[in-house]
This record gives sequence, C-alpha cells and structure tokens, in this order.
Amino acid sequence: MTSKDVDATLSFRRGGRLLIGRDRIMLLEAVTRHGSISKAADAVGTSYKTAWDAVNAINNLLPHPAVLTRAGGDGGGGAVVTEEGRRLIDAFRSIEQKLAKMSAVITEEGITDCQEALFWGLGVKISARNAFRCTVVQVKKAPVDVDVLLKISERSEIVVTVTNRSVAELGLEPGRTAMAFIKASLVTLLPADALCDKIRNAFPGTILERTDGSVNAEILVNIGAGKTIIAVIGRDIADNMALQGGVPVVALFKPSHVILATD
Repeated sequence: MTSKDVDATLSFRRGGRLLIGRDRIMLLEAVTRHGSISKAADAVGTSYKTAWDAVNAINNLLPHPAVLTRAGGDGGGGAVVTEEGRRLIDAFRSIEQKLAKMSAVITEEGITDCQEALFWGLGVKISARNAFRCTVVQVKKAPVDVDVLLKISERSEIVVTVTNRSVAELGLEPGRTAMAFIKASLVTLLPADALCDKIRNAFPGTILERTDGSVNAEILVNIGAGKTIIAVIGRDIADNMALQGGVPVVALFKPSHVILATD
C-alpha cells in the first residue's frame, strides 16, 4: 500500500450527528461561489433540505453564523458565507492537508517513526437534536442547585440549572466554553403573543420549516443571530396551532432540561 492509497478524512461529530465534514465544507464553498443554498445543493449533488440542515447545524456550532440567508429571489433566496464561515473553510482545509501528510508518513515509515502524528477522538454520543456552542457568562451558586448563564449569540443567552458538583467537575466559570444540548422533544412552542417576559429560556422566533411524521411534527425555528432550534411536538398540536413556515412563535425549554459538556 502506498500513501496514495490512503485518504485522510476529517470530520467533527456531536450527539451522533455530523456537524462538520468534507461534504459540508464543500457545501460552504459552493455557497460562496453561487450565493444560494439551493444552487449550492445542486452543485454538490444533494437535496435542498439536506443542505439547509447542514447550514443550520454549522451555524449553531459556531459563535457567529457561517452562512447568512435572505428570503425570496430565484432558487429559494440568496445566501452569503460570512467571514466566520470563510475562516472555518480555511481552518478545515489546513487541518485536512496536515492529516494527509500524516497519513503519508504513517504508510511510508510506520506509526513508530511518526513522532508528530496526533489523533483526535470525539467519542461523545448524545441524542439531543439541539447543540449550541456557548460561553459561560455567570455562575450563580446556591446550596444545592446552580444557575449557569451562557451566551449562545450576541443577542441570546440561556440559563441552565445544574448541581454544585457538576459545576466543579465541568470547570464552569465565566469565560469557559461549553456545549449545551437540548432534546427536541423537550422544546415547547407557544403562540407569539404568549406572555413569556418572566419565563427563562423563552426565545421569540419564526418557523423556517415543518416536517410531518405519522405522529409528530418537527419544527425548525429561527431564533435570530443565525441560530435555530428544533422542536418535536404532536402533529395534532401543530395542526391546531396552524404551525407552518413564516409563523411567529416562542420556543422555550426548562433550565433543568439542558445538558452541558466541556472538554
């Protein structure tokens, strides 16, 4: 076997779902060229929904959105890759090139002589559909429970309730980066005019997409600043609320329903 036979593939997964991989970087590059998610999907040979889901996953992972979209126009509206997105593309391609060089060294010299080879393993598997990269803003301690305030974007913050022990084990303190996970089935949707001023983790937004199953409906909600949240509710409830694309809603979840993770 020669180094040409080895293909070093870089991917980042969380909760069993692909967040960033070669295909998604190629999609971002196609959006850069075509200025449209629909046209980019055609260019890389995937469906519009798959491309849209990929963009949402990447935007939720980063502190600032990689892709900004605007409604209307040909092909489902325009899209632009932001500076954050371009940095992501450059970083991914740079790491991928280094992995390719590592694979060549390993196949030609063996692992024993490859002193600089580094391997990363992201083995965490979580079923939560919603994953947000956050920055800890404040830790409010109490005898048992602790409220942790985290920023997920310049305009949005969430409150998470954990134990004092979890705070210590996760090393939660202001400025620390963490991942927040919320199961889609634990996200509630209310009408836009619902009184939620005093409710924690209540985010006004607009429905981007609804996908119906035999029993449940999956609702994708834009909560602003390039962030989205997915709710899975009963299809009958979605019908009664007349939930569909463009409808304003409030997405909310309990502070105790958030799972935090740190590296």
